[in-house]
Amino acid sequence: MNTLARNFLRPVHGPVAAGADAMRIVGLVSVAVAFLLHEPTDAGILAFTLPGLMVPRLLAMRPGADLAFGVILLTAAWSNVYDLYTRLPGWDLVVHAAATAALTVAAYLLLAHARVVPPAAGPGRSRRAVVVLSPVIGLAISAVWEMVEWSGREFVTDTIFVTYTDTIGDMAAGAVGATLAGLLMAVVRVEDRPARH
Repeated sequence: MNTLARNFLRPVHGPVAAGADAMRIVGLVSVAVAFLLHEPTDAGILAFTLPGLMVPRLLAMRPGADLAFGVILLTAAWSNVYDLYTRLPGWDLVVHAAATAALTVAAYLLLAHARVVPPAAGPGRSRRAVVVLSPVIGLAISAVWEMVEWSGREFVTDTIFVTYTDTIGDMAAGAVGATLAGLLMAVVRVEDRPARH
């Protein structure tokens, strides 16, 4: 059995880890609630988070990081359902920074498991690498995110808010979040145990 599968099947220890697993259940229930009470596209947006909610468990993130990841992803999705991005000034930038930070941590750990980048924790740890590479990873994530938003507006529904200024602002916020994620990973271990390769 490979490392990611072992990570996914590891037992739950403690209330924070149980809370992180509960967020995965909340994600599943959210899809059903959105389908019953909102539009099918809203259920689709929430369903889009389900694979993401599994990622921290696959990567053996520490329970606090796992829980934060789940809360951020579901907050981002529900904010779309309730149109908070246009109703609350600045909310879009806050969520983009937080979500890109969370996704950058996950992407960095996944790349470390694949031996593309140095581990964020354990032997061979390179603080400089994680600080330098995190903004690059975050900007790549932000670019893909904005392409998905644009595609959604062009091909699914014109209710998705996309403008040039919004796109650049979102990417800048994502870069800030990714930079903070890199600084965090440079000083705090976000995995349950050092990565085994």
